[in-house]
Amino acid sequence: MSKQFTFGGEMKGNLKKLDLYVPVVERVHGGHHPEFHEVRRLYDEVARKIREGRPELNEEFARLREVTGNYTVPGDVCESYEVVYSMLAEIDKAYSE
Repeated sequence: MSKQFTFGGEMKGNLKKLDLYVPVVERVHGGHHPEFHEVRRLYDEVARKIREGRPELNEEFARLREVTGNYTVPGDVCESYEVVYSMLAEIDKAYSE
């Protein structure tokens, strides 16, 4: 019960923000950081599953950790990119707990 409550709280707080930030970060940084296109695809899948009430997300979070180097922010990106990785890491942690 605690796991679902924590994850639900993290996701509700971050989902709307991520819906705004992820497409912008992809547009701005996707050319120099093509891995972000995969981050966008994985985020869209996570968001879809949560909205459909089927949050079996182990594979998506494992792949996000792999693609992002455990959410390591590149040195040449804007704050929005950093915020996206931070929020994704938070919901990954909440889901895993």
